[in-house]
Amino acid sequence: MRIGIDVGGTNTDAVLMDGRSVVGAVKASTTGDVSSGIFEAVRSLIDATAIDVAQIRSVMIGTTHFVNAFVERKNLRPPMILRIGLPAGRGVPPTSGWPADLRAAMRAHVVQVEGGFQFNGAPILPLDERAIAEAARQARDAGLSAVAISCIFSHVDDSMEHRARDIFAQEAPDIAATLSSEVGRVGMLERENAAIINASLVDMGQKVMMAFQSALAQLDIHVPIFVSQNDGTLMSAENAARFPVFTFASGPTNSMRGAAYLSGRRDAIVADIGGTTTDAGVLVKGFPREASLAADFGGVRTNFRMPDVVSVGLGGGSIVRRTGGATTIGPDSVGYRLMREAMVFGGETLTTTDIAVAAGYADVGEPGRVRGLPAEVVKEALAAMHAQFNDAIDRIKSEAADIPLVLVGGGSILISEKIPGTTETIVPTNASVANAIGASIAQVSGEIDRVFLYADHGREGALAEARAEATRRAIEAGATADTVEVVDVLELNLTSMPGDAVRLRVRAVGDLASTQSQGDRACN
Repeated sequence: MRIGIDVGGTNTDAVLMDGRSVVGAVKASTTGDVSSGIFEAVRSLIDATAIDVAQIRSVMIGTTHFVNAFVERKNLRPPMILRIGLPAGRGVPPTSGWPADLRAAMRAHVVQVEGGFQFNGAPILPLDERAIAEAARQARDAGLSAVAISCIFSHVDDSMEHRARDIFAQEAPDIAATLSSEVGRVGMLERENAAIINASLVDMGQKVMMAFQSALAQLDIHVPIFVSQNDGTLMSAENAARFPVFTFASGPTNSMRGAAYLSGRRDAIVADIGGTTTDAGVLVKGFPREASLAADFGGVRTNFRMPDVVSVGLGGGSIVRRTGGATTIGPDSVGYRLMREAMVFGGETLTTTDIAVAAGYADVGEPGRVRGLPAEVVKEALAAMHAQFNDAIDRIKSEAADIPLVLVGGGSILISEKIPGTTETIVPTNASVANAIGASIAQVSGEIDRVFLYADHGREGALAEARAEATRRAIEAGATADTVEVVDVLELNLTSMPGDAVRLRVRAVGDLASTQSQGDRACN
């Protein structure tokens, strides 16, 4: 038995799973502090299923807490930014191109020191360890709690980043270090940005994980907690506290994984219609298709792994307006206030849910409260809703051939027409809690993203080394060794570099190990 939880902007969903079977599912309103919403959702789930909590073996949580905090510029702690790369890295300082309001909210302390590598691993200059020790003392005296360490071509050789972390551990042991090589991929500035974002959220990561554990402890649930990542796999609560940036966009990923499980489709378009937005993505072999371009969060470019998702402002709580003879949808939403403010629930705000009920697509709340809506308004609102939805589907498709469409999320009641470019529309049982189901069935992954020289390794040797490293990382993350398989290999020739340079990105996934040692590690 295990519990899957997904914390969205409107609802917190919880499901109880027995192996691969759904025993029960509930929805609760998301709360401002997140943890109390989790408490209410899990308590309702226990009451609904009459489960003995002693049978629960693990809890998997997906949360938007961290990405919302960064986008809204809330609760960010100023980190020190340590870049290893002088003199080569002087031209474009850290946080260049960031929005002014974010730079002001971050209040980062920037230090650059000599060091770094060429593309082939040759050092630019020796690492200036004395300058790093001085930077660590400055950070300690300034009361900073985190440092983001980046080094030129650290994805080829991360030894200087690790040495800098060791020096910080000696001089300022209470400062948490984020290495760019641990959170980002090829691309110095984007990788550094990802490390800076993560460092600013580490304090919050510790507090949120403790809040999750406290909420469950109040229900006498003392089991390993895992947190879903943005690639559709899990990490321990301990790692989530260290790498909160990996939870960004985990909500759409959970929905796509849940949709694959519920529908039995491994290759399809998935549209998750929530209370505020619709997130559309593509399943490839049961996993979300990854974005090929740098991801932008709050005006900052990053390059960590991300699902390829198109989001539009269409949800069950989207506000419907009639202005100037035209009917418009959103993009603003009543969000988690839907159960109070929508007309069918006794409120005064006309929402897309009201339109779906008035059109006869759904039977929720008090349908009599919307029977008097003008037929023209209902017709125009339905047309506008489907136009927005069709645009999202068209934008996410990369091939001309029609493929199945799987609708999930509480707002799936909004869509009733045949969607162009699709062979069929599937709304599986338990579609409204697909995100929580996706969290509960997630696997564990390991990934490597490095530049190899085929002239030195040979193609087969480089591929074998990359596959072995990705597999090792998956096992270290908690996967059962005999279930790990390589699911993605990217081989990109770097023609501008000598020595048959090739970028290899390999990802391996496996089932979560249920050993006590893994559980102990996850609960730390």
